[in-house]
Amino acid sequence: MAHEAILEQLRRDFTPEEYREVRDLWKHHSISEDNRDIAGLMSTLTEDCVYELVQTGHRWEGKEGATRFYMELLGAFPDIVFDLSDIAIGPQGVFEMADVTGTHQGPWLGVAPTGDRIEFKVVIFFPWDPEARLFKGEKVWFHADAAAAKSFPG
Repeated sequence: MAHEAILEQLRRDFTPEEYREVRDLWKHHSISEDNRDIAGLMSTLTEDCVYELVQTGHRWEGKEGATRFYMELLGAFPDIVFDLSDIAIGPQGVFEMADVTGTHQGPWLGVAPTGDRIEFKVVIFFPWDPEARLFKGEKVWFHADAAAAKSFPG
């Protein structure tokens, strides 16, 4: 079943117009995140979106869950900055890599604030829904050094 879904994604045509649409929506999402604009972020997502931290298994479902994810993340790291290092855009969605910095000032995933400045690398996949013309959420992988790892359970 998964094999067929992958083959379907690989065989999908991707027009220059759709490429621009995916890229522009990702830019809107990214700018909204930088501006802490939750409504702007939600406007880029399907109703049934899923946010997932792959390594820890934490999940937030639907726009209500995505809103909670952002409120918790931005509350825990109010000065968080994503410094983009790589991006790939295709018919499956967007992959981005970034260097992330922030100060752990609020609870995050059950971990009490440490007050520490953290730095870590992140890879995020934004799956594209070609029918809804929106992202289906985010799948997030992160790599933290020992100092930053204490802010992340698992």
